[in-house]
Order: sequence, then C-alpha cells, then structure tokens
Amino acid sequence: MQLSIIIPLKNEEESLPELEAWIRSVCESHNLSYEIILVDDGSTDRSWKVIEQLKAANPAVRGIKFRRNYGKSAGLHTGFQAAEGAVVITMDADLQDSPEEIPELYRMITEDGYDLVSGWKKVRHDPFSKTIPTKLYNAVTRSMSGIYLHDFNCGLKAYRIDVVKTIEVYGEMHRYIPVIAKWAGFSKIGEKIVEHRARQYGVTKFGGFERFINGPLDLMSISFVGKFGKRPMHFFGTLGLISFLIGFMILAYLTFAKTIYQEYGIANRPLFFFGILALVIGTQLFLTGFLAEIINRNSPIRNSYLIDKEI
Repeated sequence: MQLSIIIPLKNEEESLPELEAWIRSVCESHNLSYEIILVDDGSTDRSWKVIEQLKAANPAVRGIKFRRNYGKSAGLHTGFQAAEGAVVITMDADLQDSPEEIPELYRMITEDGYDLVSGWKKVRHDPFSKTIPTKLYNAVTRSMSGIYLHDFNCGLKAYRIDVVKTIEVYGEMHRYIPVIAKWAGFSKIGEKIVEHRARQYGVTKFGGFERFINGPLDLMSISFVGKFGKRPMHFFGTLGLISFLIGFMILAYLTFAKTIYQEYGIANRPLFFFGILALVIGTQLFLTGFLAEIINRNSPIRNSYLIDKEI
C-alpha cells in the first residue's frame, strides 16, 4: 500500500463525508493505493455513525474509536501504530487541510527522499488570538531545535513509514513531531507551502487555553529527553559534581582558616551554610541521576488508550 492517511477527530460529523469523498477522488485520480484511518477521540455527536457509513461505502476506510477523549497526540499515535502504507500523511478533519496536497507530499517523500515534510500555512484564516501565539511558538521552537520550519504545528504532514513507527507522541507533543523525529535520527526534514482553508463547520475541537502553558513545557521536555533521555546521569551527575565541588572547596577553605589562622565564628558565617547547602544539593543530584538511570532501564508504557470500537 502506498498511502496511509491518518485523521484524528472529535465531533466532526458534518465534515467527514465531504472529506472522505475528496480524499478518495484525489487518490483514485492519481492511481494511489490508500487507506483512511479515522481516529474518533471520544466524540459525543454522530461522528462514529458517519464513520461506519463511510466504511460500508468505501473499504479503504478504517475507524478507531476511543472510549473517552484523550487528545490529538493520542489519536496520532494510535493511527501511527495502525498505519500500513509506505507513506503516512496526517491531516485535520475540519476541511481546513486540502487533500489536493496529498500527491505532492507523497512525491516529496518517495522521490526527493525526505523523512518528513511539514506543511506551512503561509496564508492563514485564523483569528489573531491564534496566529500570534503560533508565531511566537514557532520562533522559540526554531531557536531551541535548530529546525528551520515556519509552521511546526501544521496538521498536514507526510512521513516515511519508519518515522512514525519509531517516534513516540504523547501528552501535547504532536506540536513538536519534527523535533521528536530529529532527535530520533530522522534529519531530512522538509517543508511545503499548503493551502489553509477557512473552517466550514463548528469550532476547533483540539487545543484551548492550556496549550499556551503545555506547549513550552512539552518543548523543554522534548529537548531534555532528546539530549539526555538515554544518559540522564550525564546531566544530573555533571550538575551534582559541580555543586559538590563548590561546597567541598568552600568548607575546605573554612577548615583551613580555622586550623591555620585560628579564625572564630566560622559556623556563623553565611559562607559556611552555603557550602553545606552545595554539598547536600550535589549529593541529591547524584542520587537523582542514579535513580533516573534505573528508571530509564524500566520505562513504563506511556501510550495506553482504551479503544471502544475498531472497524
């Protein structure tokens, strides 16, 4: 199979029939074998009924229904695990991503040799309350990751199959999939200007105010795990060693002053308490490093979701 098209969704019953028909038309006109994986993230409307109807009419449709709402990252991760196509394309269900982009995204992966191609919605149809924070996050992510993409959070992306089978997406980290892919060793990351269409039905179902807090925290987490996830002792041990040496030198100096120069009142000096504190912190950081190494060898499964139905 050439293509797996993964679409996480929540309460998108109005847009699904038009989206499926559009994708089918594009893929068939370009002779692309495909599957459409619709991941229902705890919808409360008729979305699952619509998916069942689409499956009955088109064997290329697959449906996965979560028992409750888990978020977009959960939908993408579950879709990634189910995908069978050589190229995986993700897109939103709200018709703001155009299926007409699919053939060129497929070509960039298969012919140009990209590991990942991210869409860039150069002209957006979003309010300022969404576009301004997006520009800020993109600038910060470019600076921290060294990946020069204009739009990290664009839902329209294409991947080689081994990329999605390797990376792990959880929490709110779908915004930083290019960063995760880079840290996993997939460095050929491209970008394509894509059409951003105005939403036709309802309002956005993913996101909310919490993304302004969770986004930077997730980015810091990805950066830390990417650098030190396999060797946490290198991070905590280095800080612990520095802190311990500072404390040791301070206390050695005070001991020397007390012994040689007979200085009194050393225990009342702020420097004495700072030295003790540095020793304690250094020891704690060492212990943190050792515990992190042990935990790293027995990492729990973070992506475990209750699936209600699957077709």
